Amino acid sequence: MKHPYTFIWLLLFVHFGLIAQQDPQYTQYMYNMSIVNPAYTTNDLGRLNFGALYRSQWKNAVGAPETMTFYAHAPMGKNIEMGLSLVSDKIGDGALKENNVYADFAYVLKLDAKSNLSLGLKGGFTSFETNFNGFMLPEFQDDEAFNENVNNTFPNFGVGAFYHRSDFYAGISAPNLLTSKHLENRNGITRIGSEKIHFFLTAGYVYDLDRQIKLKPSLLAKMVEGAPLTVDLSFNALFYDRFEGGLSYRLEDSVSAMFNIAVLPALRIGYAYDYTLSNLSDYSAGSHEIFVLFDLDLLGLGKGYDKSPRFY
Repeated sequence: MKHPYTFIWLLLFVHFGLIAQQDPQYTQYMYNMSIVNPAYTTNDLGRLNFGALYRSQWKNAVGAPETMTFYAHAPMGKNIEMGLSLVSDKIGDGALKENNVYADFAYVLKLDAKSNLSLGLKGGFTSFETNFNGFMLPEFQDDEAFNENVNNTFPNFGVGAFYHRSDFYAGISAPNLLTSKHLENRNGITRIGSEKIHFFLTAGYVYDLDRQIKLKPSLLAKMVEGAPLTVDLSFNALFYDRFEGGLSYRLEDSVSAMFNIAVLPALRIGYAYDYTLSNLSDYSAGSHEIFVLFDLDLLGLGKGYDKSPRFY
């Protein structure tokens, strides 16, 4: 083996494939909403929103997952928002690489003067690549399933709905609806791997404690066939529309602390640390996550973040 414990993470990869939990998880999901829901909108006319998030999961564990996401979106008119979203996932020191490239489209329905409902579509492709070169698996030295690398590209699309007003948002989505096979039975060899449909439910609320302090509870639930329900419960506090901090609990998995700051009116950066509660804590030093958000005011309207559910 190139690294002494790589086989542990290879077995974990196979295990996660068996229980069908495939899509990356995010602690700061409320700042990464375009990735999980194509219907996410901000209704900021003339403003181009950029976001990037990097997650290093189970730090110090050899072969642990790393995820990079990027998105950009903007209103194209009164009722239409469009964007681009990218997700790059790596597991096992390059043993598995997956890249997702999608275009997002959302149509906004004005329900009343204070609330909108948007319906979204996400379409694009997924590239899936494995690299078992140099692997030595003591228990499966003669297993031909690991003798051939895979490099395939698959189409995919997703749907979503997103409701928001100034103090509340809720969304439901399925970012990947096609169950393409990554690995399959071939030449009598059983290979494991196919897309599973993941459903996401998100919600958040803001309570104005006073003019300078806002309390922001939120949740994310992820559901997929063959895997336990994943639920994140988060509670943040925003001070002076600039400093934000909070805690999060992922059911039977981890507890997290997060913090972000508006460095400039149009630039916000954030960090989160997850402490693992499961037996994986014996092998890792927790998970780290950072994000950067940037808004480009194309029309010079000079608006703040008040219309975006990310900032309320």
